[in-house]
Amino acid sequence: MIDILYTVYIEFLGGNMKIKVTEMPYDEVLKLPREKHIKPVKQKAVWRKIMKLASEGELKATNFKLETEGMEKLNAGEPALFLMNHSSFTDLQITSTILADRQYHIVMTNDGLIGKASLMRAIGCIPTRKFISDTALVKDMIYAVKELNSSILMFPEASYSFDGTETPLPDSLGKCIKLLGIPVVMIRTKGAFLRDPLYNNLQKRKVNVTAKETYLLSSDDVKTMSTSEINAVLKEAFSYNHFKEQVELGIMIDEEFRADGLERALYKCPNCLKEGLMVGKGVRIKCGSCEAEHELLPSGELSGVSRDAAFKFVPDWYAWERECVKKEIEEGTYGLDIPVDIVVLVDTKSVYKVGSGRLIHNKEGFRLSGCDGKLDFSLSVKKSYSLYADYFWYEIGDMIAIGDCEMQYYCFPQVDTPVAKARLATEELYKWDRGL
Repeated sequence: MIDILYTVYIEFLGGNMKIKVTEMPYDEVLKLPREKHIKPVKQKAVWRKIMKLASEGELKATNFKLETEGMEKLNAGEPALFLMNHSSFTDLQITSTILADRQYHIVMTNDGLIGKASLMRAIGCIPTRKFISDTALVKDMIYAVKELNSSILMFPEASYSFDGTETPLPDSLGKCIKLLGIPVVMIRTKGAFLRDPLYNNLQKRKVNVTAKETYLLSSDDVKTMSTSEINAVLKEAFSYNHFKEQVELGIMIDEEFRADGLERALYKCPNCLKEGLMVGKGVRIKCGSCEAEHELLPSGELSGVSRDAAFKFVPDWYAWERECVKKEIEEGTYGLDIPVDIVVLVDTKSVYKVGSGRLIHNKEGFRLSGCDGKLDFSLSVKKSYSLYADYFWYEIGDMIAIGDCEMQYYCFPQVDTPVAKARLATEELYKWDRGL
């Protein structure tokens, strides 16, 4: 039993942050057989017990508490769609605990299956591609609900928050909910982001974590409401600001590494406007050009060191960066053109390092070329409402991912590049293209 608990923790609950990488020429990767689609399999109760046991240590360390609202309306064996805000690796340990008495399937990114596909499917995982239209996912979810009588757990933001606020939800979510026709439950966490923010190099802080489980929509609500009405309810439910909550709740974070890596989100200096020269280290973030410096206080607020603080909170700074990107797009000056190392995903055996190339991003969308002229992939701005960008992805490096249903390309910049700006630009280009 100890071995099984260890395996589940390492491979599923966040203990293993690495992935199998195989070096292979791009043309050889193209010859690899694509895996056939596999329908979700019924989740055995023993796996839920094991996942709950494997999560106990982490949740005990956070003094985890759960609050519920309206959950008496959901019957014990009734399938439901559980939606959760995405804060950190702690999220899966929370859901493994509060959903332990209910069969459920977990929608997760397909790179999470690499090297452990059988285990992940047995646990109940349904793989998908982030920010890529995936009709097979909807079919799998319907199959799990209708044929397996299973609930669904989904993180509709698809990526961890960069700045402690919500990330965009897909417009298609309301339509998906109507197709499922089951009640919707919201799981909202507090403290999980503050304990382990993505930018902070996987360093955990001593922060208590809570969650609130709320019965959001009944099956009758889902049936009678329009997709736009459902999306409006979800948008309100997924509105949050972890840094402001920290101040409101009086949470003090005094670890001396709390600003490590903060430049990943706060990449632009508000004083001299230079980009990519910010450095977050210890408790401060400093511009390498004009030396303007801010301290991230234990309260979660920003304080100016050499001058007045430009912003009171991290999300305010990040929102300003978004407005700067939006202005660049409107003025026609936005553009990304960088050399990258390229890793691709075509199956669940490994990801494949295929060489280097060039990644371009502008009003036309993304274009990736490389591998001695053998690779040339383009993605229109119409195709992605947001971007799969990540910090320290599987401990390899900061990353930008694009792709389609056939193949995904993980691009690792060879020069210092704020991948957060690429995500902001993708979201703003999508809105610009639609006239929003």
